[in-house]
Amino acid sequence: MTGTTPGTPRVLRAMNDRAALDLLLEHGPLSRTRIGKLTGLSKPTASQLLARLEAAGLVVATGTSEGRPGPNAQLYTVNARAAHVAGLDVNERRIVAAVADVTGAEVGQFELATPGRRADSVVRQVADALDGAAKEAGLTRADLHRVVIGTPGAFDPGTGRLRYASHLPGWHSPTLLEELAASLPMPVEYENDVNLVAVAEQRLGAARGHEDFVLLWNEEGLGAALVINGRLHRGFTGGAGEVGFLPVPGTPLVRQVVKANSGGFQELAGAQAVPRLAKALGIDTPQQPYAEAAATLLERAAAAYERDDALTELLRQYAHRLATGLASVTAVLDPGLIVLSGGAVAAGGEVLRSLIQSELAELAASRPRLVVGEIDRTPVLRGALERALADTRDEVFDTSR
Repeated sequence: MTGTTPGTPRVLRAMNDRAALDLLLEHGPLSRTRIGKLTGLSKPTASQLLARLEAAGLVVATGTSEGRPGPNAQLYTVNARAAHVAGLDVNERRIVAAVADVTGAEVGQFELATPGRRADSVVRQVADALDGAAKEAGLTRADLHRVVIGTPGAFDPGTGRLRYASHLPGWHSPTLLEELAASLPMPVEYENDVNLVAVAEQRLGAARGHEDFVLLWNEEGLGAALVINGRLHRGFTGGAGEVGFLPVPGTPLVRQVVKANSGGFQELAGAQAVPRLAKALGIDTPQQPYAEAAATLLERAAAAYERDDALTELLRQYAHRLATGLASVTAVLDPGLIVLSGGAVAAGGEVLRSLIQSELAELAASRPRLVVGEIDRTPVLRGALERALADTRDEVFDTSR
């Protein structure tokens, strides 16, 4: 905390304030007595703390406790209007924006179609998407404290240019980040979309309590997020986790992978491989759109497992392909947990997870635990909001200033 000395009353008060606010976020409305017990503070100190936070606009009184002997106690909760953040989920077809209040509750969402996007239109469309979500929340763009934008690929920290996402038109200008920063009134951060899914799973989903894990995402592209010691590992150019480019046995070696926007693991086990597998097994299925076709096929296969020979074989072959790439990831990172996420793997559910786990036990030296992701609704967007909320709470909840 800038400008303060550790151990001073001011710092200790700020630490107690933050502890109380975090407890209110986790548990919901609490009484003064309950806050005192959870923080270890005396009743007078807890009362002073709540009065201080209420005066700062960070907590509000909200009803009273009922159903217990004695007089009803006043309850307090975090003031949801103390701050608002936004998250954006960007792909080649649309931008989805959402606004959340400081408690994490989503209060507005807006989807903007972006066909034929050009470099000079990206800034305007980001602003339009933000404005649409803010309007839904009854706010304006100026009311937002921070925005986090999730895109495929990653912005190179050295050049500021988007890499590993040649399919995202309009986002490759070397001055784009400067133009966005100049046009928006709040701090703007950028993150790979799969990394944001990992943020959501670590904060709210299957990776809660885990400091080290790998998240495998398989939807329209195959990618991974690497979390080591509780932090995302992004690599030198931001490309850590671009496992779709990984050379693997079972598919021809792909050269010029950035230009091709594909690689061995993507060709072997990406969503586009599922309809091809199905066709080879005599399963009648549409080939396009491949992500939706893959999800439908894998859902059918999981439901008919060991009752339909062709669908059962489809699921087994696909599990083997996914395990082939994961064995390489496991050999390098030795994770204790792998989270399977994205439409193509989530559709296979527990049956597909179990098959991948069995295959991986045969192919890898260690045996990480595999789980299916729990954030199945707009996970990129949820991760963007969680990332924005973490930084914003650190600022807004700091009462030492």
